[in-house]
Amino acid sequence: MTARTLAFWARLAAFDQSLLLSIRRWERTGVTRLMRAFTRLGDPGSWIFFGLALGLSEGEGPRRCALLGAGAALALLSSQVLKRLCRRPRPTSGIGGFAALAENPDAFSFPSGHTSVAFAVALALAGEGTGLGWLLLVLAVGIALSRIYLGAHYPLDVAAGALLGLAAGAAVHLLALGVWGPLPEASTLAAQAQVPFLPR
Repeated sequence: MTARTLAFWARLAAFDQSLLLSIRRWERTGVTRLMRAFTRLGDPGSWIFFGLALGLSEGEGPRRCALLGAGAALALLSSQVLKRLCRRPRPTSGIGGFAALAENPDAFSFPSGHTSVAFAVALALAGEGTGLGWLLLVLAVGIALSRIYLGAHYPLDVAAGALLGLAAGAAVHLLALGVWGPLPEASTLAAQAQVPFLPR
């Protein structure tokens, strides 16, 4: 690696750290509670519960459960492999005197696993149900912000996690279109539900 490349990464890391410390200055009790709630919604247990709820529901529920599981698994596996390759320490280890506002699940920071899974699920379920994809996207953004605010990750970790999750979600979504095909349009479903006109 050249001296210019090393200098670039050093400047980027310094900016990343500075941005994290700037966000930490926004710390408020109410905001901390909200951010912890978002992070808990991004924990594996929450996704398992949501997946089971989808799987046990009627209609497209089992399909959506499969999409959620595939997107989450692909994003989680990819993020964990990258974490072991990059081995970037958490902010609590990289910044002297810095304390996280939530427990860290492991020692490595890049990329954010919570964020990658959340964005993967949101994109995998895009177009599935009325507003479901948009709701999950809002949740994913909230989870991403919570990981920075709580000091679990640097902003760059979260940005990389979001990109990784979007890639995983897109792959699952495209694969689902090939396996199941597109969902029927609402007008088609309504037409199929109508009773045929009986001549007088």
